[in-house]
Amino acid sequence: MAETQQVAKAQDSAINPPENKITKDMTIGDVVKTYPHLAEILLSHGVHCVGCGARYFETLEMGFKGHGMSDEQVDTVVQELNAAIKDNPSDGTIVTLTEKAAGKLKEILAKENKTDYALRVKVIKGGCAGYSYGLNVDKDVNPDDTVIEAFGVRLVVDAESIPLVKGAKIDYVDALQNAGFRISNPNASKSCGCGQSFH
Repeated sequence: MAETQQVAKAQDSAINPPENKITKDMTIGDVVKTYPHLAEILLSHGVHCVGCGARYFETLEMGFKGHGMSDEQVDTVVQELNAAIKDNPSDGTIVTLTEKAAGKLKEILAKENKTDYALRVKVIKGGCAGYSYGLNVDKDVNPDDTVIEAFGVRLVVDAESIPLVKGAKIDYVDALQNAGFRISNPNASKSCGCGQSFH
């Protein structure tokens, strides 16, 4: 019995060496929140997509196996994630806010007496191009949220939205018509003319 346990521990160490920061029993949400730049790898393997079977509270193993992967394939992707961390510990970029957009947000928050609130950035399934952006001020920060500080204001992004907005830039446009916040998103293969919907 003790010998069987030692063999099992040795096998587990081979799969999840101590130096690995990512293990297959970590939740998808924790991985994306801690290492946002890994979202691209997860997406390339069909995991953590909004609207599919994978959810941020599932473990990597559950998410991968839900997409038909074998134990060996799961281990291979976990190693790929760990290699990506070593190559790029954190690129620090999830969503950026221009100074102009931050100034407008400060103005709005001050006018509404909500200076301690954050701008919540959310991706919602639907809209004329497949997904739409939700931007609203929010006082609450949930456990799966990532908080980004820029120019004296805060942005909050939920775990499920991060892969779809990673690298996006939020600006504010002054115009006679359709003035407001605009999102430039490198993940969008197609955007609608309204500027609030993408695919």
